Amino acid sequence: QVQLVESGGGLVQAGESLRLSCVASRSVGTMGWYRQAPGKQREWVATIFSGGSTNSAGSVKGRFTIFRDNAKNTVYLQMNSLQPEDTAVYYCRARQIDGREYWGQGTQVIVSS
Repeated sequence: QVQLVESGGGLVQAGESLRLSCVASRSVGTMGWYRQAPGKQREWVATIFSGGSTNSAGSVKGRFTIFRDNAKNTVYLQMNSLQPEDTAVYYCRARQIDGREYWGQGTQVIVSS
């Protein structure tokens, strides 16, 4: 089992920044961020692999950066130039080599215009 705890959400104005954190109870290879806006399906935001390579969705590319601190079993999502459409609950996801995956409880991000 892997427990994931997210933090860092909050209320900001458009154009501002936030950094989300996700602490895992132990080392996990692939970690990522997803988000779910009210009335919408959960969508993928960004992924970071054990070797450090990353991918991100087109809607956040150039604004959001995913990175990790393996010594702390923590993955971060640096979100810059936030826009109202970024408002959502952000979830951390961890995926083990055997395919098992785990989710955090989510952290709310609200961006006002």
